[in-house]
Amino acid sequence: MLADDVVDCHVLVIGSGGAGVRATIEASHYGDTVLISKTIVGKGGCTTMAEGGYNAVLRDQDSCGIHFEDTLKGGAYLNDPDLVNILVKEAPLRMGDLIKWGAVFDFTENNEVAQRPFGGQRFPRTCYAGDRTGHEMITTLVERLDSSKITRLQEFTVLDLLKNGDAVIGAIALDEKGHLIVLKADSTILATGGGTKVYDISTNSSSGTGDGFAIGYRAGAEVIDMEMIQFHPTGAVFPYDARGRLITEAVRGEGGILLNNIGERFMKMYDPERMELSTRDVVARAIATEIQHGRGTKNGGVYLDVTHLPREQIETRLPVMLEQFLKFGVDIRNQPMEVAPTAHHIMGGLRISTECRTTLPGLFACGEVSGGVHGANRLGGNALAETQVFGKRAGEFAGKAEKRIKKVDEGQINKQQDLLDTFLTGSENPAQVRTHLQRAMWQGAGIFRKASDLNKTLETANNLSFTPIKAESARNLAECSIIRNMCLTASLICRCALIRTESRGAHVRTDISQTYDAQHSPFSHTFISQSRHGIEKNVGSA
Repeated sequence: MLADDVVDCHVLVIGSGGAGVRATIEASHYGDTVLISKTIVGKGGCTTMAEGGYNAVLRDQDSCGIHFEDTLKGGAYLNDPDLVNILVKEAPLRMGDLIKWGAVFDFTENNEVAQRPFGGQRFPRTCYAGDRTGHEMITTLVERLDSSKITRLQEFTVLDLLKNGDAVIGAIALDEKGHLIVLKADSTILATGGGTKVYDISTNSSSGTGDGFAIGYRAGAEVIDMEMIQFHPTGAVFPYDARGRLITEAVRGEGGILLNNIGERFMKMYDPERMELSTRDVVARAIATEIQHGRGTKNGGVYLDVTHLPREQIETRLPVMLEQFLKFGVDIRNQPMEVAPTAHHIMGGLRISTECRTTLPGLFACGEVSGGVHGANRLGGNALAETQVFGKRAGEFAGKAEKRIKKVDEGQINKQQDLLDTFLTGSENPAQVRTHLQRAMWQGAGIFRKASDLNKTLETANNLSFTPIKAESARNLAECSIIRNMCLTASLICRCALIRTESRGAHVRTDISQTYDAQHSPFSHTFISQSRHGIEKNVGSA
């Protein structure tokens, strides 16, 4: 065996965002647990960047039934109802865990957790810590992790899963120096987050490269609904290097309004009832349409205006936004922001059960890498809740799993070494390959789609996956492996977008007309694996 080191544990958790850390905390109660992350734990991923909030039913006027209905309607009825039911019922419990562990959320004068309105929801149920909610959560979780008996492997890049027959028995990874490490585990949890860095303009951190989707697919797991990409309506449009940076939905939740270049509050034409608090897919398409029709700003966006709000409200409820735009030379207390849609979240992912089991024995998934919770469009505030609800469940059920035979086939290790050797002898600049892929995805698989563009983009992604990219040294092997994952994730998005021959939620096909609405669609999940692909029929459709 060519691996430089071998680690053996009961549960291996891959990924250190909100879902991964929560899973690790839970799994540590059942046996030796290893958390492996390609970033520093608590510093990478999307949780620490999440600004808006955490949805939980905490008031008598609200109910889990209403939250359930809002989530299904917002998801264009593509959600897995069993997963949604778990989300809405357990989100308040996991919020209780965070507060018990020391998380500092905003409270009302009545000493209740404060909640603000978010798009697509009939009740203000989004709990928040100013506009730095995710940062408060991950700080609390990492502090809790510090008191758990676990092993951390930081700045390690997982290359692929290891299997014994059909069962996953761990993973093979690279350390920061490019040395191969074998990790054997009775249970493995993928909590690798999202992958919208496959797009040119994205809110994701540099770690949002879709590794988990690619790793799971290569191992034989089934993924669903990968075409469902949420474009957040409001990303920064300037300066150039800040394009796509998230402008939290909390801005609209606090009363921010959207205006085109003639000063018109245009959401009245797209959703006159909910206006700026419509679902994200509707608002993103509305903004994109205004820009396409020449009613955008000179920087290619629209205006998001909070100047009518009290200065104190902006300073206390939106401090991060205020600070961010001051760095851009804009004082949002006196000037409107300029925003445009940006790739934000992948609603699809590995198919999971209510116990977070994937279609492969020994492999669990939670957080954004899993599919089924959000359907065709995610409600703002549901993702942070998802990390805690399903992170806890994944850790619990992975921890309770029985020990399994972990016989490693040396052929799997040798195959990885051979691939790494090709990177050392490659010729193409990996950064150029990444940029080519991102621009192709933005042009051909964005908000509005058609088959001809999707096929062209798919061909580009597939061709780029065979590019002989070059690692200048062993320390650059991880970068090359990640680009390989990005190409595969992009391919899965395009393939599923071609399979779904309808417009639904965040997936809009301009080359297809239909007479039914989302609730009466004849289709359910798209699915794709090494052995099959297609689209399920909706047995409940008219």
